[in-house]
Parts: sequence; C-alpha cells; structure tokens
Amino acid sequence: MKWKVGVGRLMIFRKLGWIINRQRGFTLIEFIAALAITGLIGVGAAAATAQVLNQGTKNSDYTTASRYTMNAIHWISRDARLAQTVEPGGTSGFPLKLSWTEWDNSDHQVLYIIDIQQDKLRRSYSVDGGQPSETVVAHHINSVSENTTCEFINGMLTMKVTSTVGTGSNAISVTKICDIAPRPGL
Repeated sequence: MKWKVGVGRLMIFRKLGWIINRQRGFTLIEFIAALAITGLIGVGAAAATAQVLNQGTKNSDYTTASRYTMNAIHWISRDARLAQTVEPGGTSGFPLKLSWTEWDNSDHQVLYIIDIQQDKLRRSYSVDGGQPSETVVAHHINSVSENTTCEFINGMLTMKVTSTVGTGSNAISVTKICDIAPRPGL
C-alpha cells in the first residue's frame, strides 16, 4: 500500500515538472499585446489627468473673475447708496465721482478710476478735501468701454462690470450688471 502512494506522488511530481519545464516565459506576441494594453491604459490615464487639470484651471479662473466683478459692484454700490451727487465721466462713465455730506457736515468724496495699464479698479476716498486714501478694489477689470460702464439716468446708477482672467482662447470673462438707487430725493 505504501508503494502505491509513493508511485502516485512520483507521477504527480513528474507531470508538474513537465508543465513547469514547458513554460519558460512569454512569447513575443504575448509580450507585445501586454505592452500595447499597458500603453493604452497609460494614454487614457494621462488624458483623464489633463482633462481634470484643465477643468480645474477654468473653474479657478471663473471663480477669480466672478469674485473681482462682485467686489467692484459691492464697493461702488456701497458708496452710491450714500451718494447725494453722482457724476459719471468719459464715454464709459469712468472716472465715477460720488459725493455726500454726513450728519456731522463732513464732506465725503469717492472717485472710482479704471487703471487701463494694469486692469485694476481703484477707489480714491477723501473726507473734507483731505489727503485721499487709495485702494485697489478689483483686479482683471476689462477696461474696454463697452465691457465696463456706468451711467446715471433718471436717478438710477446702472453698472456693467466685466472681469477677464486668462489669455487667448483660455480667457474667462464674467460680466455682472447692477442697478443702484442712490439716496432718495437726489
């Protein structure tokens, strides 16, 4: 009985050895197929990564342009609601001069200027004709006269502000339009 078990094991080892000896490696066709499949997976992963990065940049640029546009509208509308005098200038309405007198008879004057060279909206604020303090309210403001405008008609200040981030075909522009009513009785 022991002899039959030993012969059975010997036969199994011989068959296993025969299988192992026959499998010495991959054929050239198998290797080329594996390489092609790996290459296709790599190209797909690279394309997906590039798409994610490109979309991320567009989203970031849109958020930046929107933030600057909203910031410009916030500051101008804040001062316009206090204003007793609204004086748009130039063909685009800028520089925009807003002035008012406070309860303590202090005279306030705000001047909004678009810096064409740097695409910035600057706010110059002074009290009682003193030294003005200047602040950059928004960057990336599109200074083309039809893109960023303000006009004062029938007691209503209408503003259109456009901010453009990026260059060429990757440029993202955001435009906001806002109607602002200055102090009643103006």
